[in-house]
Amino acid sequence: MRYIDFIQKTYKPKETDVIAEFYVERDEKSPLSMDDVIGGVAAESSIGTWTELTTEKEYMRKLAAIVFYVNRIGDTAFIKIAYPKELFEFDNIPNFMSGIAGNIFGLKDIKNLRLEDIKFPSEMLKKFKGPVYGIQGVRKLLKVKDRPLVGTIVKPKLGLNTKDHAKVAYDAWVGGCDIVKDDENLSSQSFNRFDERLKETFKMKEKAEKETGEKKVYMINVTAETDEMLRRAKMAKNIGNEYMMVDILTVGWSALQTLRNANEDLKLVMHAHRAGHAAFTKNPSHGISMLVIAKLARLIGLDQIHIGTIVGKMGGTKKEIVSIDQEMEDRFIRAKGHVLEENWLHIKPTFAVCSGGLHPGLIPALVRNLGKNIVIQMGGGIHGHPKGTVKGAMAARQAIDATMKHISLEEYAKKHIELKQALEKWK
Repeated sequence: MRYIDFIQKTYKPKETDVIAEFYVERDEKSPLSMDDVIGGVAAESSIGTWTELTTEKEYMRKLAAIVFYVNRIGDTAFIKIAYPKELFEFDNIPNFMSGIAGNIFGLKDIKNLRLEDIKFPSEMLKKFKGPVYGIQGVRKLLKVKDRPLVGTIVKPKLGLNTKDHAKVAYDAWVGGCDIVKDDENLSSQSFNRFDERLKETFKMKEKAEKETGEKKVYMINVTAETDEMLRRAKMAKNIGNEYMMVDILTVGWSALQTLRNANEDLKLVMHAHRAGHAAFTKNPSHGISMLVIAKLARLIGLDQIHIGTIVGKMGGTKKEIVSIDQEMEDRFIRAKGHVLEENWLHIKPTFAVCSGGLHPGLIPALVRNLGKNIVIQMGGGIHGHPKGTVKGAMAARQAIDATMKHISLEEYAKKHIELKQALEKWK
């Protein structure tokens, strides 16, 4: 089949098709036409290649990926491709991504290519169990029904010994944080070994629960080689911890599926950190969108995932972040619904997590843009409070309380000195 044969604008996708949406930009030096470049994306990710083949069989044609929508402007285009289900092992995410987002990124006739979105057919959704807890399960665990969850990351991200790490976590919990988590690059370094950190921080968690009367949770980072990661997850379960955190992109889809499968017995809440995502997502013209990563994480079964902040230090446009979390019209599929909360048959919704450069003064904007079904994590925005971590956590909870009561932070700060001090520092 020629590249252009993979474009069929009259094709009506089947319910069993996988639909992928791409931004394509032709290299100006390419001898190929724009149609050939567009068709090449479908060809190279299904049954085609760059030249005519003597090995091609007629029966293969039904397996061709089809470009059925093209919105072209010059040498750029947004396209939709339908992939027959037979091209994939639906329960094998590495295989799935090798097909949808594999060699096509290296095609020399393409200057830029970005995988913007994927729509999974019901047949694929049925192959996965999804999150063990989901939003409502996490809320039930924490006994928090109707407000954003507030958390922190132990800071500095690296360097604290085990005892001091646990003390920082304790201060955050007693100040009002629901959640404390490890930073994404804290594993089991010589200054803070995993096993001891789990034991000491868990003790502080229990102490904080007794003193505050509130449920607290600890997201310990189990990220490691797969067998070691499983050992760490089991240790967290055995000690009584309810959570584990994993860097989903650096461990890889295969290890992530293995961990989720093991969690069918462990029953831990799985928190997804997206460390390394910007290598795929930051260039708006090339790579893989955070939307796709978030969908895959939910499909595999992560209960929580970082999506960005809009207003913090990390990259990610409001349009992209809101499209992941909030009900709005998707610019490609034109289907309304929360990506992390939309109806995916039996698969539970995933909690959106906002983290990166946040402080109490930004909470109203976060809630306004993303709603209350979010986890708001502040690292420096709590530990950088002029009066320390305890007061910083108090300020964070006060900001959430004010926001949920529809009271301005400035007004609420008149009777809450911790919030007042935070607002004065981060103007």
